[in-house]
Amino acid sequence: MSLARTTYRDALRAGLRAALLGDERVFLLGEDVGRYGGTYAVSKGLLEEFGEERVRDTPLSESAFVGCGIGAAINGMKPIVEVMTVNFSLLALDQIVNNAATLRHMSGGQVGVPVVIRMTTGAGRQLAAQHSHSLEAWYAHVPGLRVLAPATLEDARGMLLAALRCDDPVVIFEHALLLNAEGELAGEPAPVDIDHAAVRRAGRDISLITFGGSLPRCLAAAEALAAEGIEAEGIEAEVLDLRVLRPLDVPAIAASVGRTRRAVVVDEGWKTGSLAGEIIATIVEQGFYELDAPLARVCSAEVPIPYPKHLEDAALPNVPRIVAAVHEVLGR
Repeated sequence: MSLARTTYRDALRAGLRAALLGDERVFLLGEDVGRYGGTYAVSKGLLEEFGEERVRDTPLSESAFVGCGIGAAINGMKPIVEVMTVNFSLLALDQIVNNAATLRHMSGGQVGVPVVIRMTTGAGRQLAAQHSHSLEAWYAHVPGLRVLAPATLEDARGMLLAALRCDDPVVIFEHALLLNAEGELAGEPAPVDIDHAAVRRAGRDISLITFGGSLPRCLAAAEALAAEGIEAEGIEAEVLDLRVLRPLDVPAIAASVGRTRRAVVVDEGWKTGSLAGEIIATIVEQGFYELDAPLARVCSAEVPIPYPKHLEDAALPNVPRIVAAVHEVLGR
C-alpha cells in the first residue's frame, strides 16, 4: 500500500472532507470555517467544494452556533461544530454541559445528540494566558460526553469519522502544536478505534502515560532515556497514548503499569485538579500492589501561561522535565 506524506492539519482536512462526502446530513459550522478556510486553515477549500449549505460561517457567538449544532443533531443531522480555541468554548459551556451532555438522560433515552464539537487546544504558540488553555480535564469530568485527543496523523484523520457514528456528543481536542507535524498516511480515510488507548512505544522500565500534544514530548523523552546507557543499558520507557479521555481505557493503563511497575503521567493541564491526578488515582485503585515506586506527574506550572517564549517553555511539560521525573521515580 502506497504511503502519502502529509501533515496533521491536512489529515484533519481529509477527515472533514471524507465526512462531508460520505453523508449528506453532515455539515460544518463555526467562526471563519468557510471563506477564511478556518483559523488554522483546516477547512480551507471545503466551502468551494461543498457550498454554503454544508460549510457555514457563523456569527461570533459560541453559545448560539453550538446551540444550533445541538438542535440540528436532535433533528437528525450530523453537525460538526468548530470552536476556534478551547478558551472560547467556555462561552458555550452551558450548551455543551447542561444540554448536549444531559438530554439523553433527561429524556429517558428518547433524545440523542450526535453532535461533534472540535476545538483547538494547548499552548506553545506565544498566545498568552487567554489563548493557551488545556481544559481537557474539564470536559472529561462530564458524564454524557465522549472526549477524544488525537495525537497522530491517523487519529487526526479517522477519529472524526468514528465520532460521527456515535449517538452521543463527542468533543475532539486538536493540539495546535501538532498542526504542522509531518508523517505518512496510507489508504483512504476510515474510522479509527475511539474506545482504546494505544501503546506508541514498548518498554520495560517505566510507563509514560500521556495524550494529545504531549505525546511527541514523551516519545522524545523515551528516545533520550534509551540513549543514556554507556556502561549500563539505557532506560526503556513504554509510551501509552490515552487517545480517549472519557471514557478512560482503564484496562490499558493497568496493563502498561503492570508490565513496567512504574509510571509518570504527562499532562499539559495544570497539576491541581488535573487529568493526571485522576489517572494516578486510577492506577492506585487498580494496581497499587503492582507498583515498585511512587508515581509521578509532569504538568504545566500553576500560573497563567506566560507570553514570553522562554517563560512559556519553562511553564509547559518538556523533555528535560519528563526525563528528570523518570530519573526520580527510578531513584537515579
